[in-house]
Amino acid sequence: MNYDTILFEIADGIAKLTLNRPDKLNSFTQQMHEEVRDAMRQVNADKSVRVFVLGGAGRGFCAGQDLSDRAVEPGSKGVDLGDSVEQNYAPLVLALRALPMPVICAVNGVAAGAGANLALACDIVLAAKSASFVEVFCKLGLIPDTGGTYFLPRLVGSARAMGMAMLGEKLTAEKAEAWGLIWKCVPDEELAAETDKLARHFASAPTKGLAFTKQALHASAQNTLQQQLTLECGMMSELGNSEDYREGVAAFMAKRAPQFQGK
Repeated sequence: MNYDTILFEIADGIAKLTLNRPDKLNSFTQQMHEEVRDAMRQVNADKSVRVFVLGGAGRGFCAGQDLSDRAVEPGSKGVDLGDSVEQNYAPLVLALRALPMPVICAVNGVAAGAGANLALACDIVLAAKSASFVEVFCKLGLIPDTGGTYFLPRLVGSARAMGMAMLGEKLTAEKAEAWGLIWKCVPDEELAAETDKLARHFASAPTKGLAFTKQALHASAQNTLQQQLTLECGMMSELGNSEDYREGVAAFMAKRAPQFQGK
């Protein structure tokens, strides 16, 4: 499939997907959704991939939905936005969360609406100091979709989530880090290098153990303590028989750097 709205490559165990409509702040259209889905299928099918990196081209990460792609005339009946969420945004969030590898998001500029919540669906978010996060839905008479109503209270607590969702004020990258919304805020000129460094780290890390780690942490939001302990028991049983665990122990005993294969 030839791509017009994204850039995509797989090399050295790293899959990179860049939203590429910089003149529109990488806002989503139906075509972009279809292209992203195709790229995600390739990531899932390629066993060499050990880390996934999501970013945006130009001066912004993603401004959410391109409203011109589903414009509504005054006085008209309107559109079924639920269908758009069900067919496009919800599957994308679930696909990102289900990837059996670490998912890094590099936020280089504004992340607004669905763009903000798409970033929050990733495992580790790095943001440039000039970047910002904005839940703009309240300015359109909508609710935070793309998992926003799920992620926000879990990441920053109810009071801050309510303020972000109901006021739609811009949150700086520095404050997003301080609030625990993202992992790290870095100087603009260091974002690309920091992202590459982290991606290379994960490309040589014990991928299966990291995949189980993210699965276990995600599951904890719904599980009781007993259920979580049972989950941990089952995962540790499987990981104890993995090649990476054997290599990790061997490397520790030999006092050398491990050579993980992600298996």
